[in-house]
Amino acid sequence: MYPGTYAKTTPDKPALIVARTGDVVTYAQLNDRSNQLAQFMWEKGLRRGDHLAIFMENHARFFDVIWAALRSGLYLTTINRYLTREEAGFVLNDCGARLLVTSQAMAETAEGLAAFAPDCDNWLMVGGSEAGYRSFEEVIAGYPAEPLEEEPAGSFMLYSSGTTGKPKGIARAQQESNIADGGARAGLQVALWNFNQDMVYLSPAPMYHSAPLGFSTAVQTMGGTVVMMDRFDPVDALQFIEKYRVTHSQWVPTMFTRFLKLPEQDRSKFDLSSHQVAIHAAAPCPQKVKEQMLDWWGPIIYEYYGATEVNGLTHTTPTEWLSHPGTVGKAVLGIIHICNEEGVELPVGEEGLVYFEMPEVPFVYHNDPEKTRQAQHPQHTNWSALGDVGYVDEEGYLYLTDRASFMIVSGGVNIYPQEIEDILVMHPMVEDVAVIGVPNAEMGEEVKAVVQTVKAATAGEELSEELLAFVREHLAHYKCPKSVDFDDNLPRLPTGKLYKRLLKDRYWGDKQSRIV
Repeated sequence: MYPGTYAKTTPDKPALIVARTGDVVTYAQLNDRSNQLAQFMWEKGLRRGDHLAIFMENHARFFDVIWAALRSGLYLTTINRYLTREEAGFVLNDCGARLLVTSQAMAETAEGLAAFAPDCDNWLMVGGSEAGYRSFEEVIAGYPAEPLEEEPAGSFMLYSSGTTGKPKGIARAQQESNIADGGARAGLQVALWNFNQDMVYLSPAPMYHSAPLGFSTAVQTMGGTVVMMDRFDPVDALQFIEKYRVTHSQWVPTMFTRFLKLPEQDRSKFDLSSHQVAIHAAAPCPQKVKEQMLDWWGPIIYEYYGATEVNGLTHTTPTEWLSHPGTVGKAVLGIIHICNEEGVELPVGEEGLVYFEMPEVPFVYHNDPEKTRQAQHPQHTNWSALGDVGYVDEEGYLYLTDRASFMIVSGGVNIYPQEIEDILVMHPMVEDVAVIGVPNAEMGEEVKAVVQTVKAATAGEELSEELLAFVREHLAHYKCPKSVDFDDNLPRLPTGKLYKRLLKDRYWGDKQSRIV
């Protein structure tokens, strides 16, 4: 099933509701506009395996673009709306997009993107037509709302930040299938969380992220309704659950923390009785936070552990978690192997790098075979690891304890230190720098820069503010350090390798886990 099916059977049913405004996109409207955009792209020569990109806030037109790609055999790349022009330009060029769709709200950053992506020859803007862009609405109005003669299924090629400072595209081979076979898109969601045609799914996160994008698409594959928030606010979210009779939702642990900080009068004044399944992922949830949420919402909170690479997946129900506190579940996709640094598999209960075994190599990093190989096991190319450390118990439940890669997860968002270090080391007053994640009770971790200055006398508050401003000129603000500390001599090994573990120990102390 896909929106074209429901445009015939339930044309007036909401495929999407914009939560704050109540604006509705029906299945008929979604089907028509995605057909029109698909017709435009076909005329412009985009064919199966070509790429388009979307650089937009949570907007009602977002799903028009998604389904136009998925019914045209194209790869779709969503670009993080908070990136700088330089960062967005890199992704746009690297993915090889032939078309970019953006919006008036993004006009300031979108201006000048053509300089970064000379091979992108089609530029559309929703809600306006700034220099270099044509009006999305005016352009598609000139095309019929009829499906293409053939509708090969498209797919996503999303980007996650790279440890070398540049984002990396996660590519999987496209299946030889038709868009009408789209039921497979929702297979896991149906099996684990009972996605169905009657569901109402609240999505509080940015749509450029893989989880809200994939889950919302699955909802529309099943003929349900997506309620999309423009930004997360805990009181608004509770209100929307009541107002729209939400049945399913998805969160990150930071959102749970903010829910629990609400005054009791806000927590108790909304009717949440429609709420059947609350899913959380993206970052480990502090045990006490999850216990309090289960006490409040009841046994409806499910958890999964996975990544944009979809190299494996674990899952735990509320009942399982209560009997195995702290677990991220058992494998439901792939086979878990815990290995040491040499790739030797470790016994049950022993901590090591978490690998997932799949029947075949599940993904490659676009334009980067070396990074692809680094993610694979030394002897088994179909085993892959993404930097998490943990152990499994005798029943097969996985527990995460650390991150081998020093990746920082703040509020459910992955941040890679080297990208920030590569900027800071260019400042004339910086001799050496290390960026690490330090504990933050609400966000899980926050970003801290530890700097060794060229002249020790310059270290202090004034230079700290200057360095923070310097990073903000080059990187999206959510990646930037919240604070700067100074160190006379950063701990480097004789080989020149920075020994970050010593630095992290200063801030994490004797905590049993290096994951909040």
